[in-house]
Amino acid sequence: MPQESMFQDKAMADTPQETRRYIRDLGPSEQFDGAFTIGNAQLGTTRNGKPYLRCLLSDRTGELPGRMWSCPEELFNRLPTDGFVYVHGETQPYQGELQLIIHSIEPIEPSDAQLTELLPSSERPAAEMFAELVGMLDNVKHPAMKALIKAYLDDEMLMDQFRKAPAAKMMHHAYLGGLLEHTLNLLKLAEVVCPLYPQINRELVLVGLFLHDLGKTRELQWEKGFGYTDRGQLVGHIVDGAIMLHDKAQQAMRESGVRPPAHAITVLQHIILSHHTLPEYGAAKVPSTPEAILVAMLDNLDAKTTIALMAAKRGDRPAFDLGGNFTDKQWALANTRLFRPDPLGP
Repeated sequence: MPQESMFQDKAMADTPQETRRYIRDLGPSEQFDGAFTIGNAQLGTTRNGKPYLRCLLSDRTGELPGRMWSCPEELFNRLPTDGFVYVHGETQPYQGELQLIIHSIEPIEPSDAQLTELLPSSERPAAEMFAELVGMLDNVKHPAMKALIKAYLDDEMLMDQFRKAPAAKMMHHAYLGGLLEHTLNLLKLAEVVCPLYPQINRELVLVGLFLHDLGKTRELQWEKGFGYTDRGQLVGHIVDGAIMLHDKAQQAMRESGVRPPAHAITVLQHIILSHHTLPEYGAAKVPSTPEAILVAMLDNLDAKTTIALMAAKRGDRPAFDLGGNFTDKQWALANTRLFRPDPLGP
């Protein structure tokens, strides 16, 4: 039997009902095999000049760095940069972390059942989070803003995508339902922060936060792993969100008969276009209203805190101790290594 076919058959048999072990269950110095999501696959060169594979391997429970110390270029060329693979190897402690040493690896096309094991998802049910978000948006009272919110909520296809989409391919809230969870977190933060600044327009902040990342429903795809759509590559969620807002504002005005105040839609578009703060981080504009500045800072707060907590694995410590107090370098956090322990925790 050809090797690729053998791997494919084995991968298809790797079901939740059989012997699959998740990443969270792996300990030091043990053998493993199974289907994984592969990300950021790169071909490096060892000190001896030999090509090696470095990548990230993940399933629904977590992610670990993978290394294959002898990886011919022809094998690397068969592997997806981001996709799915079947791997046999062993775990190895390294600088206080586990890494996965790969002995053999082949690309696979996972079944629908396998995808539920490979793609991470929010711990909270999407329906529960969505109901909470809608309840918070119901506190917006300005007639034009209520009409605008209704135009979005009435778009069943968009809201279905909103409930399912990750917030990112790899960074923060990179799991099914992550976009909804991130947006809900931001609305909760705003309800705490806005009363501290009585002159801020709370309703512009709430609506801006609801809308700021909805373009990701067009930018990302998640049916067969997380990646970018063609439109996402060519337009991106920031510009697409501003385009979507123009269309929804016209719809809301037609359906409600309520005309938004001067500059209201422009200011909301500005919030969307500027929420990444600086051009080098993808912003089309620098935040130039008090509300846009607050939205950008709240977005950054939730994103970076989530990245830090996931890297530190707080509350998800393994039963074994590899003696490492620091994470790998986190490029999304100025390439720093985070101190993991909570000194006041158990």
